[in-house]
Amino acid sequence: MDLEQVASLERGQQLPLQRDVDAIAIPFGSTETLAEDSVVSVMQAKGSTVSVGFEGRLYLIEGSNLDALGLEPLPRPTLPETASEQEIEQFVWDQLRTCFDPEIPVNIVDLGLVYGCRIERLISGERLVTIRMTLTAPGCGMGDVIAADARNKILGAPQISKVHTEIVFSPPWSRDMMSDEAKLELGMF
Repeated sequence: MDLEQVASLERGQQLPLQRDVDAIAIPFGSTETLAEDSVVSVMQAKGSTVSVGFEGRLYLIEGSNLDALGLEPLPRPTLPETASEQEIEQFVWDQLRTCFDPEIPVNIVDLGLVYGCRIERLISGERLVTIRMTLTAPGCGMGDVIAADARNKILGAPQISKVHTEIVFSPPWSRDMMSDEAKLELGMF
């Protein structure tokens, strides 16, 4: 996956959409279509997604839709059909590390927002991924957006049929939960 093209985008950069594109509305987590030729402003470009502003609202555009911004689309993350249980779990954690709060330039794992991840095989043979996570503050409105982003990325693996995100506030998040890399990125040392 070539994430350098995402990282090359600059905050405030104006880009006309090359085609209609489905984007996740921030903070609602719903999918809306932005029309071709609309001019969007880059707010944050991290991981495999780009947050953009359009008509006073924020949206998240996934990597597989980067061609709408005039970039190469990133392939949907996936696994081979023969992946082991360990490979599936690693895939889930790798995808979570590509999810960012649209307002914070650190992934949700290093930010300390993910408390746990459980993968269960259902009676039907399908796999259910349950992610237990928190937000930086109980009033943070980004939970639905982060959950939708994580769900879309994790569902790229054919072995995973369902993703459930459980938002919890106990224990409450604190900056002590952040990785050293996250603290360094945010200047919190």
